[in-house]
Amino acid sequence: MTLLDDHPGFQRMFAPGRLTVGLFLPLWPYSGDMAKMSGQGEAVKLADRSGFSAIWVRDVPLTVPSFGDIGQVYDPWTYLAWLAAHTSEAALAAGSAIFTLRHPIDLAKQAASIDHLSGGRLILGAASGDRPAEFPAYGVDYETRGERFRQAVDMFRTLLEKRSPVVSSPLGQMRDVDLLPKPVSRRIPILVTGSSQQKAEWNAEHADGWLTYPGDPYTSMGTSALGRSAKKWRDLVPGGRFKPVATNEWIDLVEDANHPPTPLRAGFVMRTGTKGLIDLLGRWQEVGINHAALGVQHGSRPAAEVVEQIATEVVPHFPALTGPAPKAPVW
Repeated sequence: MTLLDDHPGFQRMFAPGRLTVGLFLPLWPYSGDMAKMSGQGEAVKLADRSGFSAIWVRDVPLTVPSFGDIGQVYDPWTYLAWLAAHTSEAALAAGSAIFTLRHPIDLAKQAASIDHLSGGRLILGAASGDRPAEFPAYGVDYETRGERFRQAVDMFRTLLEKRSPVVSSPLGQMRDVDLLPKPVSRRIPILVTGSSQQKAEWNAEHADGWLTYPGDPYTSMGTSALGRSAKKWRDLVPGGRFKPVATNEWIDLVEDANHPPTPLRAGFVMRTGTKGLIDLLGRWQEVGINHAALGVQHGSRPAAEVVEQIATEVVPHFPALTGPAPKAPVW
């Protein structure tokens, strides 16, 4: 038995040979007026009860205009707390927490709190950060973020998986203290994002899964390349244990079900009908991808309408998995 066999969120999302579908928030982008962000809650509740396996949020601390992508305006932990209170089935996933900019004590405290409030549904993507302008604001060196990432992951694990741990790290010294609460199911799953400035061998050993970029989703060659990357990473996992591979795609789902997958915004967004989307997800499943997080905020149709269409026409082909039920929050 592994540390994640009884984890409600992990088991809902991941199994060998299967692909599930998640939903990335926000559902429509910030355009200068917070009032225009309203109305997403009902669509999220629909996704929760309609077989989406996970609801995803992003961790983007600062708006960097030159980057061209605001990400989301809400703090991810506050967002996850709202989701824990207003959903009951879907895993709650961060894609991804910036481990280099957040102190591991705060990360561990926030993650374990959300895990408890959600009944054990938290999945934590972890990244080293890709927006250089954020690092001087935090007083953190961008060039050495890879080393800091390893230190943060190690301390995060120690804080959550040991009782009264002795910690001697460049990020902090601890003795005769402890961090509570501990995870509901013994571990918070970490999906390392991209390389996070690490060797693939380190990621395969220390992460519970891999969150990678989809590459070219429009051709069979692109799908094959994604599959080879997934296999190459899995081959590095010690003991051949199952560790899932997840990816994501921003889509513009049009009403014409037969509309072929077409790149928009230099390939950042895929315009497609439902048949093309189902075909893509099926090909991803065939090459070993276990989860696809879909974002709809850059689409041309009302996002709530698109979420409902995905729920009724796409998710039934790739439903959430059956696993341990979320535990009732004890508060």
